[in-house]
Amino acid sequence: MYDVAIIGAGINGTSIAYALMQKGQKVVIFDMNGIAGGGSGAAGAFISPKFSKYGDLRKVLNDAFIYSMDFYEKKFPHLLQKSPLIHIAKNEKDNETLRFFKKTTSLQLNTLRENIYENETVCIDAGIVDASNMCKALCKDAHFLQIKVDSLSFKETHWVINKCHTAKKVILATGAYEEIIKETYIPIRGVWGHRIDVQTSTENKNSLHQEVSISPSKDGLLAIGATHDTKYHPQTTTKPYDYERGREELLLKASRTINLQDVEVIKDYTGLRSGTSDYLPLLGSLVISDKTLANKNIDFERKPTSYSIYDYYPNLYVINGSGGYGFVLAPYLAKQLCEYIVDKKPIHKIFSPARFFYRWAKRR
Repeated sequence: MYDVAIIGAGINGTSIAYALMQKGQKVVIFDMNGIAGGGSGAAGAFISPKFSKYGDLRKVLNDAFIYSMDFYEKKFPHLLQKSPLIHIAKNEKDNETLRFFKKTTSLQLNTLRENIYENETVCIDAGIVDASNMCKALCKDAHFLQIKVDSLSFKETHWVINKCHTAKKVILATGAYEEIIKETYIPIRGVWGHRIDVQTSTENKNSLHQEVSISPSKDGLLAIGATHDTKYHPQTTTKPYDYERGREELLLKASRTINLQDVEVIKDYTGLRSGTSDYLPLLGSLVISDKTLANKNIDFERKPTSYSIYDYYPNLYVINGSGGYGFVLAPYLAKQLCEYIVDKKPIHKIFSPARFFYRWAKRR
């Protein structure tokens, strides 16, 4: 029997696997597509803060940016490419946002020696990780099974996966691909991401973010990527994805930021990225909706001071909904979930899936 079974081998699943193994836990990971076989493998894996005016998401992502840069640099320096990141405003509204950000952030910013951009910019020391190899490195000491999880049931003291594998605890890190537990209050939405590696004679020294993300040059190649298609879903759409159109869109948007010469697309990477309606990730235990709704002692019109009044699945947890910031958030979130599971340290309630249960139950 395993201590923990993780369903999903993207950056969230492999990060929590690594954190748990550092605590001595025996871990197995399941994924139907292989390690980094979904949205994580298609990610540009830029480590970036959130360039916005205010809000919980800005604070969370900026804290995660600091933590994750340090984590990758200390634990996996060979998979981290450090480089200055230049974030460029797309329009006047973005100009105003970046001006406000620069006045209010506690992050250490750089001054551009030569600003060639018409719009407002922010420059900060950042980096890019090797997406696929990072996921593989994080879970190399776990037992990995490339199979689809079709059944999950709790038997008194443990979970049974596909009727033959057992674990004391289960973590769902399935992104937008699978619904292992059918709870309609969980608002996971899938957004299609596309990244291309291109060969070009243009030398680029920095990470550039504007309409798309553009990596620094490495061995004559650079990566261009974006989370840009909210309608395409590989499991529900009948038509295949139009790669040629996707490439054209990425190159067109990139051309508004950098003048690329002699461009040849070498490789495509695509996959779903999962997000939530409030853009904050899901982290922690899952509410059993029907059992909690049947509790006549709970007033669902009144927001609870604590989510502990709800009923939860035993030893079942989720880490999901990171959107386009998966590689920024994953180590940061995995540390908190690991400490919650092993050390019983509480997770901040802004991440709790119960926040969505409350909203859903109130509407009902």
